[in-house]
This record gives sequence, structure tokens and C-alpha cells, in this order.
Amino acid sequence: MKRFFLCRIFEQPFFLMMLENKIFEIASSETFEETALAVFRHQYKHTKIYRTYCDFLGIFEEKVTSIETIPFLPIQFYKSHKIITDGTAFDELFTSSGTTGNVTSNHYVADISLYENSFLAGFQKFYGSPKEYAILALLPSYLERENSSLVYMVNRLIKDSGHIDSGFYLDELPKLAKKLNELEAAGQKTLLLGVSYALLDLIEAQTFDLKHTIVMETGGMKGRRKEMVKEALHAQLKDGFSVDKIHSEYGMTELLSQAYSKGDGEFICPPWMKILIRDTDDSLTLVQGKTGGINIIDLANLHSCSFLASEDLGKAHADGSFEILGRFDTSDVRGCNLMVL
Repeated sequence: MKRFFLCRIFEQPFFLMMLENKIFEIASSETFEETALAVFRHQYKHTKIYRTYCDFLGIFEEKVTSIETIPFLPIQFYKSHKIITDGTAFDELFTSSGTTGNVTSNHYVADISLYENSFLAGFQKFYGSPKEYAILALLPSYLERENSSLVYMVNRLIKDSGHIDSGFYLDELPKLAKKLNELEAAGQKTLLLGVSYALLDLIEAQTFDLKHTIVMETGGMKGRRKEMVKEALHAQLKDGFSVDKIHSEYGMTELLSQAYSKGDGEFICPPWMKILIRDTDDSLTLVQGKTGGINIIDLANLHSCSFLASEDLGKAHADGSFEILGRFDTSDVRGCNLMVL
């Protein structure tokens, strides 16, 4: 009896440790599906809100045999429920930016190391080591509030870069412009990451000729400017910074992973993240080759829900890349990377 009791105590933590390791070792579609199904079974059993939602749909554990049959939880549930593994404490609480009068999303992160492992491994995959860059962050609307997952991520990247000039800028546009030009003159590899409206503010104050800098927008006007079609935004930013491409980051409060675009609006996911497209008229039906609602599998979100139906519209391509094409008309504008058509 004592031996059985001890096995039950250590069984679940050992299983989760094995699963966490497997998530960041995914190297094929077969391994992704196998891992996703294991994560689904874990979350169905141990995340009450998700299990209740699946049962309400009549989709029980035994019916799920492929990633196409996994139910995707509407992201709005993060505004009304605490979605976390049953009986688990949380390390961090991330909240969405929202707009005045809107209810924000709350993401209770049980293990912050999973988030750090995810965004560090993702950045490494797409851009190499943060140590290669001076990282300048122009994120005023995020810095003005607490509990931003984006600020948490960028703060860690700045720290890991180790460059003396890496840092955040609030409304210090002249100081930022001077620093960009100094780094450019020194030939320093630089990443300028900013919210869209602040980047526009910067190039209206001064134009640049950047040869050693990646400009990455995180999307969203935060009510400071009129929303723009992404192509128009990028054209304006490319002209103002004199760069060939504008990079983008696609992430949100409810996720622990990010997709990146190195230009032309085509995003690529890290190996532990995947985009599926659902029919706009039937949320339980997946479609291919057409515009629909974006469903996100984020296996790093192990202690919450890894299967989310977002409020974004997009299209997935055969090579695994995807585009963001807008939002559902009834959705509120949040801090995701999107431009309204």
C-alpha cells in the first residue's frame, strides 16, 4: 500500500517533466501530433474548465484520435474563468491590454520557466542568440500597465543580450533616435521592437537609413491611431526606416509561444506551435485553403489550455506558414498582431 501511494504521488510530476522535455524536442509532424494528443489527454483530465467545455460539446476523451478532432477553447474564456491545472498555484499573472470599458483576459501561469523556455527557444530559432543584438524596445502602452507578458519576454531578451545600450524606451523618441543612429554608425546588429503606433510616431519625428537594424512591430494601435491595413503600415515603416522588410511578432496574453514573420506578412510557428483554420460559419469544422478563424495549438501552454480558438481571421499555407487577415466583426480589439481590413 505504501509503495502504491508513493507511486501515485510521483507519477504525475514525472509524467509532466517528461512531457515538458518532449515539447521542446519536437522535430516532425508525427511527433507533434503524438505530443499534442498527450497534452490534450492531460488537460482534459486535469483542467476543469476545458474538460467541462469538451463534455458540453459531447467530445469526450476517447473521441479524440487526431489533432483535427481536438476541441479548441474560445479565447474569451480567459476573460471569465481561471484556466489552470486543477489544484495548481501560479507563478505569474499576465493580463491583456484591453481598451477602456472592456474586460481583460487573465492568464495564470503555473510555471514561468515554461514561458521562458518557449520564448527563448523561439527567438533562438528565428533570430539566433540575443547576445548578438542590441535590443531596443519601444512599448509605451505596455510599460504603462502591469502584468504584460510581452514586457516580461522583452525584458528577459534585453537582459540576455548583455549589450550596454539594450533597454526600454517609454516616450523618449529623441533619445531612441539618437541611440539608433549611434548603433547604426558603429555597425552594431540591432533589434528595434515596437508597438505599431509608437514606431509611426518615431518615423514622423525623424527618418532613418538603417542597414544593421531589424525593425519588428508587435501590432495594434491601442486606440492611439486609426487602425491600418498591414500592407499600408509596413510600407510606411519601410519608407521611414529605409529597410527592405518589416518583421512582426504574433503572440497574445493567453499563449506562451510566439510566431514570427520576417516580412511580407507570412508567419512561421516554432515546432511546438501550430495554426489550424476553422470555418467561420461552423466553429467545429476545420477548413483548408480558405480564410477562416485561427485555431492555435500552443503545447508550451501545458498548465492552462494548449488549444485555443482565437478571434483572428487568417489563412494557413501548405508549408506551415500563415497570414493574419483581420478579426471577427463582433470581437473587441486586443493586443494581438493584426490590422483591420
